[in-house]
Order: sequence, then structure tokens, then C-alpha cells
Amino acid sequence: MFTVADIIQYYSHSRNYEFTYWKWGIVCFVFTLVVMLGRQIVLSFEKVVTYSRQLEIYNNELQRSEKLDMISQLAASVAHEVRNPLQVTRGFLQLLEEKSGSNKEKNYMLLAINELDRASEIITDFLTFAKPQLEHVSVLNIANEFKHIGTILIPLANMQGGQIRLNIPDHLQIHGNSSKFKQAFINMIKNSIEALKNEGRIEISGHMEGNRVVICIKDNGEGMTEAELVKLGEPYYSNKSKGTGLGLMVTFSIIEVMQGDIVFKSTKGIGTEVMVTFPTA
Repeated sequence: MFTVADIIQYYSHSRNYEFTYWKWGIVCFVFTLVVMLGRQIVLSFEKVVTYSRQLEIYNNELQRSEKLDMISQLAASVAHEVRNPLQVTRGFLQLLEEKSGSNKEKNYMLLAINELDRASEIITDFLTFAKPQLEHVSVLNIANEFKHIGTILIPLANMQGGQIRLNIPDHLQIHGNSSKFKQAFINMIKNSIEALKNEGRIEISGHMEGNRVVICIKDNGEGMTEAELVKLGEPYYSNKSKGTGLGLMVTFSIIEVMQGDIVFKSTKGIGTEVMVTFPTA
């Protein structure tokens, strides 16, 4: 366009004209070229950053999968062999406790039995994690399931000085195993209860989003940092002094096998929110 304008000016001035427009044309052309190249560089950089993030996520998932596979193999090979001597030992301790005439000895026996029961619960978690496949799958009414969970955990929350509020509509239904469903959510709600402070509260609600059922557990407890959130579900990671990290591992495994998704959001000193979604029945 600038060249044509220069030619017109050249002939209209009887060929006595110094070309100027073409210089501006070259400047505009170079500027446009620089802008286009800059835009391509920015787009390429964004693609590289996106690819790097995806690669990091993939590597983290791969490492987590390898860890979980290792724990699963260990659990399957060891759990049964360990549980049998524990049960025998517990039985004899219970007999000794009943025959003991000293209150001090009875207390020692009860303490030992309680620790054996705790070890048995850990082994149960191992077995659940090693074999997460569901049996006896049926249509679960979420409201009914949480009524049963509430009867177990509401007294525990009250002992901690907290409250549990349930707001689950009656029409929410999913496919799953009732005992596994209860186990997964009892693990999560117990964690919330243990994180409560004075006058703490836990709100459990449910609703539909498209063709998925959403269950939300929200507390105003201690909360977690970003670094702690990232490690949730990893083998042997726990914020509790006597925790093993197996409870959340089992929870993640159960929700995954029920085709669900789980997301944690937390702020240190404010509280934690867990969003769990399942396909509707």
C-alpha cells in the first residue's frame, strides 16, 4: 500500500519526488514481524510451561502409584500372617485379665489388649488397601448411610466439645458397598473431629451437580498448610502423633474404586473442606 502511494506521488510530481512512504512501510513491516515473532515466542513459552507442569504431575502420580503398589504387595503378603498371632495373643491376655485379682494388673492387661486392637485395625486397613475391589454392590441412599455414620460419630464429636450437622437430601443415590462407604467417610470425619478446637463444628452436606452426587465435609478445626495437603494419602504420612497414614490411603482407595473423586481444601488455623463426588445411581 505504501509502495503504491509512493509511485502515485512520483508520477504526479513529474518524477521529481523522493520516496518516503516505502520507508514507513518497511518500518511497519519490521514492527509487525517483531510482534508476530514475539507472540510465537510467548505461545511457545506457555506451551513449554504447560508441558512441564503436566510432566511434573505425571511424575508425581507415577511415584505415588509405585509407592501404593509396593504397600499393596506388602499388605497382601504380610497382613494375614500377622493377624493370626495377634488374635491368639489377645485371647490369652483377655483370659489373664479375667483371672487377675489385682486392679493394677488388669489395667496393664487392658492396655495391652487395646494396643493389640489398634494393631489389628492397622492390619485391617492394610487388607482393605490391598484388596479395594467392591463386593455386594448395591444402590446406596446417601442420607441413610450418613444417619448410621452419625450415630457412631456424633457422640465422639460431642465428647470433643464439637458438633456434627447433617444436611443430606433423601434423593441422593449412588452405586457402592455400604460397609466400604461408611469406612471411607468415618475415616475422614474422625480426622475432622480430632482437628476440632473448643466449640468446633463439622458440617456435612450433599447435592447434585449434573449427573454426579457431591458430598461436602467442612470443619473449622486446625486446618493444614499447602505442603501438608500435597502429602495427604501418602504411605505413612500423618499429622497425628500415633497416626500411620493408612486411614486416608484406604479412603482414597475406596473412593477411587467406587469411581469417585476427592478434593481437599484447607487453610491453617481456619479449617478443612473435603469435596467427594460419585456418579449418581
